[in-house]
Amino acid sequence: MLAILRFFIVIISCILICLLGSLYSLLHFRNPNNVSVIARWFGRLHKFFGLKTEYRFNPKNPQTPAIYIGNHQNNYDMVTISYMVRPRTVSVGKKSLAWIPFFGLLYWASGNIFLDRNNRNKAHSTMNALSQRIHQDNLSIWMFPEGTRSRGRGLLPFKTGAFHSAISAGVPIIPVVCSTTQGRVKLNRWNNGRVICEELDPIDVSAYKRENVRDLAQHCHAIMEKRIAELDAEIASAEQAEK
Repeated sequence: MLAILRFFIVIISCILICLLGSLYSLLHFRNPNNVSVIARWFGRLHKFFGLKTEYRFNPKNPQTPAIYIGNHQNNYDMVTISYMVRPRTVSVGKKSLAWIPFFGLLYWASGNIFLDRNNRNKAHSTMNALSQRIHQDNLSIWMFPEGTRSRGRGLLPFKTGAFHSAISAGVPIIPVVCSTTQGRVKLNRWNNGRVICEELDPIDVSAYKRENVRDLAQHCHAIMEKRIAELDAEIASAEQAEK
């Protein structure tokens, strides 16, 4: 019964956010702040899933443009890690998102960038254009470098697009991690525990060139993988202490 109630509440809330967010975004058409505003709206839905979410923003991070990279676990990302999107930050998403009812219009109007993964030339052009937009529009970019949801398979290998863009633009990479949610959320349970989302320290890319972009990707992967494991251990320890 609780799962059914949650399902309807969340569906109605998401549709309302998409409709109101689309209207807001059309009134502030493709304004770089749209995404962070609407991401916070979605982020507040975590309570409907019985989650207690803690957000740790890093005061060391620059207020200048950067490439933000996050771990992409499942659909719960919309109500957890999405809250971490900073002002003047837009995301890069696959072109098929445009066809999702209600959400597609919101994603386009709020100023996000579509990537055609089926066309390598267009995808390359899009990634190359990002470095120009970052400086011209004073933008930060949010990307999920795994390219797909991991669904409990751990942090998947990273694609290199985000790292090429960071090197080309000469901006730091800021990893954002979310503790594991896969398998922890049961819709018929009132309390589904604690989730921690955390910004890590910025990573300087000035020592990297296009030739060793994979080294940069692997370096970021190792940092994020280690921190996710630490957050999971922190949550497990706290839960054990509460018993």
